Amino acid sequence: MKWLTGILLGIAVILGGLLFVRQSDPGVTGGTALDHPVALPALNLVNDRGEATTLAHGDGRLRLIFYGFVRCPDVCPATLASLKNSYELLTPQQQQELQIQFITVDPVFDTPQKVRAYLDRFEPAFTGLTGNADTIDEAARDMFVANVKPQPVVEVDHSAHLAAPAGSGADNAAAAGAGAGEAARIHGDQVSVVDAQGQFVRVYSNLEVIGGALQQDLPGLIRKYGGGG
Repeated sequence: MKWLTGILLGIAVILGGLLFVRQSDPGVTGGTALDHPVALPALNLVNDRGEATTLAHGDGRLRLIFYGFVRCPDVCPATLASLKNSYELLTPQQQQELQIQFITVDPVFDTPQKVRAYLDRFEPAFTGLTGNADTIDEAARDMFVANVKPQPVVEVDHSAHLAAPAGSGADNAAAAGAGAGEAARIHGDQVSVVDAQGQFVRVYSNLEVIGGALQQDLPGLIRKYGGGG
């Protein structure tokens, strides 16, 4: 399908535009560091308490940022569950120096209340952001995260024409595209590391998150990029 080809090419361009460099850091063996750290812009967002905030706003802690959405069927729950497990293995002091933040890529559906309820299913200490759809798209681009809205998929049901007389409500509904659905939303599933100064400095692929590389690195990341570093 032409639209899917375009989506895949778009994702390749986004990922290709991000310059990464492997680094040998004591205590940090996974992930990929940005060649040039990116200062996050002050894009207007809303937190999970319904309060105005910005993408750049931090509280002096290391941030791990994951983009997802409440209705995500598989990747998001698996990633958040992995982050929860990693968080629980930290000492209380390390937990205090870390903020794990979820940013929705589906802000039309994901209100602050829905985001908060969703995160509470994993870890109450996790925080969430939502906001205007255009602003979310810009935030995702600034962090090199793909966010492709679902494309309409029209399912043609020929039986509707056979079961209903011409001109009937059922026939008109079929002609108007009744039964149309949506393809799955496509979004980047990496976890981004933002240091205590609000700079995007490192990224972990989803495989590294699920596979345990991020968990292994967390104490080193807190030392290297956290407020006490």
